[in-house]
Amino acid sequence: MPFTTELTEELNLILKFPNKSLMQGLKIHKDADPAMINAAQRLFDKGIVTQPDGGYLTDLGHDLAEHAQVVQSALNSN
Repeated sequence: MPFTTELTEELNLILKFPNKSLMQGLKIHKDADPAMINAAQRLFDKGIVTQPDGGYLTDLGHDLAEHAQVVQSALNSN
């Protein structure tokens, strides 16, 4: 099953979260790209982030971020 546009937007947003500290998050502002706002809401609905406008990654979110970074790294390598 291929990645949908929505899943790609969600993965891209997950990759924007800081990965150096569990105490850092993101705030998606109301004037942000609507696709990013909607992706944040979907991630919240799935229990991946703590707030509908970003917040922090949950434990599940941290696991997904690690996997997304591995996939991104593997696909970007030459």
